[in-house]
Amino acid sequence: MVSYKDLGLVNTKNLFKKAVKGGYAIPAYNFNNMEQLQSIIMACVETSSPVILQVSAGARKYANQTLLRYMAEGAVQYSKDLGKKIPIVLHLDHGDSYELCKSCIDTGFSSVMIDGSHLTYAENVKLTKKVVAYAHKHDVTVEGELGVLAGVEDDVHAEEHVFTQPEEVEDFVSKTGVDSLAIAIGTSHGAYKFKPGTDPKIRLDILHEIEKKIPGFPIVLHGSSSVPHDLVEIINSCGGKMDDAIGIPESQLREAAKSAVCKINIDSDGRLAMTAAIRKVLKENPGEFDPRKYLGPARDALKELYKHKNINVLGSAGKA
Repeated sequence: MVSYKDLGLVNTKNLFKKAVKGGYAIPAYNFNNMEQLQSIIMACVETSSPVILQVSAGARKYANQTLLRYMAEGAVQYSKDLGKKIPIVLHLDHGDSYELCKSCIDTGFSSVMIDGSHLTYAENVKLTKKVVAYAHKHDVTVEGELGVLAGVEDDVHAEEHVFTQPEEVEDFVSKTGVDSLAIAIGTSHGAYKFKPGTDPKIRLDILHEIEKKIPGFPIVLHGSSSVPHDLVEIINSCGGKMDDAIGIPESQLREAAKSAVCKINIDSDGRLAMTAAIRKVLKENPGEFDPRKYLGPARDALKELYKHKNINVLGSAGKA
């Protein structure tokens, strides 16, 4: 058993309280390699932002659970080396079983998500409650989910949205004891969220209804990448093929972050920034074969994207 506290990590409890009160959201950035982790920590240190390092089940397999533990511990030390010890959470994204959540808790995660949204309501409550009981024994915080987001992200696939029902949230939170709740109000997983020519909108009306049911309770938005058009253009002009990619407008995310939404997940935008930078280097220098020469610029591009998100979208800059 490895306690996250021994790694220098924190859980989400106090971070979410401050975020709800302060009208901003904590960034939850997915990572599975060193360059992504460096970018996240550099961006959050430079903007003085708390951060949630987010790992999917697929990323955990890819990076190796033992290496992940030491990467997270290294991230804490790295932030100090850069001049500022920021609050860092290590979070399991879309855990789909009690066994997976328990394994993550036992290997140093400070927060886990149990996603029972594919189950019946009663089964979701039962599974979430079981994970909460184990997690809280170790002072680990738990995120549950009600509703279903469409799209594809690693092992998570759904054909269509099922909006969160405001009348269910109070019952779910009280029965399960979760510390935060992921809701479905129009965001979507992956880069191909919406068709060109459409006007994507978050259902802020549902969000406000949920806030009335559970006032002050921490809310989470998944699938909140904006799919910047300039990054898609770079990818396509450098040999890529990303047609019809549209995401969530950043202005809507900023509006949501002013409410009880205190954690916003961003993954696809980071993938786009890195891919655009790598493709650009390899197009301009087709003979390049030193990974540092294309992963370095990719790391820099990702850092600048995340600084922008912290400052202009999430409002988390200066909150560390």
